[in-house]
Amino acid sequence: MKEEFKKAVAFYNKGNLDNAKNISLEIFKNSPDYFDNLRLLNFIFFKEKNYSLAIDFINKAIKINPKFHENYNEKGNACFKLKKHHAAIECYDKATDINPKYFDAFYNKGVVLHELKKLEEAIENYNKALSINENHTFSLNNKGFALQQLKKFDEALSSYNKVLKIDPNFNFLLGKIIHNKSLMCNWDSFEKDLKNLKKEINNNRISTLPFVTLSLYDIPKLHKKTAEIWIKKNFENNKILTTLPKYKKNNKIKVGYYSADFHNHATSLLIAEMLELHDKSKFEIFGFSFGPDKNDSMRKRVSKCFKNFLDVRLSSDDEIVKLSRNLKIDIAIDLKGITTDERFGIFLNRCAPIQVSFLGYPGTSGANFIDYIIADKVLITKKNEKYFTEKIIYMPNSYQPNDSTKKISNKILNKENFNLPKNSFVFCCFNQNYKITPNIFDIWMKLLKNKKKSVLWLIKDSEKGALNLKKEAKKRGISPDRIIFANRMSVSDHLARHKLADLFLDTFPYSAHTTCSDALWSGLPIVTLMGNSFASRVGGSLLKAIGLKDLITKNITTYENLILKLANDPKKLKNIRKKLNQNRFKMPLFDTKTYTKKLESSYTKIYKRYHEGKLPKNIIVD
Repeated sequence: MKEEFKKAVAFYNKGNLDNAKNISLEIFKNSPDYFDNLRLLNFIFFKEKNYSLAIDFINKAIKINPKFHENYNEKGNACFKLKKHHAAIECYDKATDINPKYFDAFYNKGVVLHELKKLEEAIENYNKALSINENHTFSLNNKGFALQQLKKFDEALSSYNKVLKIDPNFNFLLGKIIHNKSLMCNWDSFEKDLKNLKKEINNNRISTLPFVTLSLYDIPKLHKKTAEIWIKKNFENNKILTTLPKYKKNNKIKVGYYSADFHNHATSLLIAEMLELHDKSKFEIFGFSFGPDKNDSMRKRVSKCFKNFLDVRLSSDDEIVKLSRNLKIDIAIDLKGITTDERFGIFLNRCAPIQVSFLGYPGTSGANFIDYIIADKVLITKKNEKYFTEKIIYMPNSYQPNDSTKKISNKILNKENFNLPKNSFVFCCFNQNYKITPNIFDIWMKLLKNKKKSVLWLIKDSEKGALNLKKEAKKRGISPDRIIFANRMSVSDHLARHKLADLFLDTFPYSAHTTCSDALWSGLPIVTLMGNSFASRVGGSLLKAIGLKDLITKNITTYENLILKLANDPKKLKNIRKKLNQNRFKMPLFDTKTYTKKLESSYTKIYKRYHEGKLPKNIIVD
């Protein structure tokens, strides 16, 4: 028996799960109480993603030896994979009750609490793991990310740097460090960091999450490479459920929208009216929500748009795939891309025969299982198509949907309400602070020097970021008092306060997206610098779609000169504002009804190709 068990272990260690499983099941048939074999069967079925069966075998092992702490940790891991979070926590607690020095269970409990967004409790458990093993890099890394999410950036950086000291090649670490610094506008060694990270990516190192590169480099080739490295690392060894059988053609196309952001989030703010306007006589739309259960006004609004709104946050990827297939979803729309809270495993396993990336991630997924990406001819030029693993759906105007019913508050607001000097020219940028790079900030400070009675109005993402930006202004010879920070407020009030600004200055290489359409809807002109990447060209796409392409610049000098020219020419700026307010109601950008029809036209085209047995190809929507 022991010799047979050794064979099974050897096969398991070599990755030959089928042979290991066959031998172990035979041992189980003859010796159902063989403790070590029960644990091995748990490991085998866990690796095969058959978590329920893994739990069955570990339960048998627990029955034989209820005082063996590792059993409870293993059961907790399987429960976590099945999204049974509270059951997983109970298991980890049982493991540490038996062995208070079992740091793996503290770490794993931290991971579960982290996913539940209980960040303080997650950090507490990471700290317990670290009190037992101070060099546990995974606890340090996750603690860093939790601290970052709590906007405790200095503490997060300290935790990341400890990982760096222990393991300089820890996966995705360098990019996390740079992004954490960007979040608080800490630009120490910025150029050196960028040069180092670029070198790591080009050497195929697992050095950064793809999203980070969008805000650092205007290089589509680099964005694609980073995404492909991420996909390979996360999904190379994943076992595909089964191939997807051919679906019958329906009178109504079933479209599933998959997101963690069906609440008061930029994505829902953009798509709400589009979802409401979907032609229900031709399309059945389904919402798959794997984000927090927030019962806010936007959640209530968007959930009403779907034939079925499915809260799947407690379902595993495989369960969501099976549900999608049972519903026979024809087209799956991924609204997240490679961002926090992504669930790419759903698409890896083909939840639908046609899979589309839309809105959530301004770049390629690098995945061969995402068939299309929705864009427009400004965002992705012909020469840059090669940097996308998806085929392109070219929308006729802009790729971005908008809500033409979005309310602007009628409150009477004045500059004094926001600490803006009464007679000053107000440059503003309501993009998140991490998008502000030293090069762009240099230009902004030069503008303040040249436009004497002016201030720069920014959103306050964090106290630390605001303090660092004021310090950076002082370094460049600008009084910190000329940098004014706006706190976050309701959408309608936020839109209204745009009217107190004179000109919106875009960031680069990650331009304004939702913030750009907000500014334009509010009647505030924006000057953008358009580069080569999708992320850098969104401002240009939106300005073209509202008939203001003269506000698009293509190099840093022209960007600076145009802003200064407009700041010093009140008549010209007034005419631009007048044109913007006229174009809001006659140009395509905020014509949501037409946009929805065009989007549905693209869905019809790719659905038709699928049923004709044709492979995906670039689609141009008329």
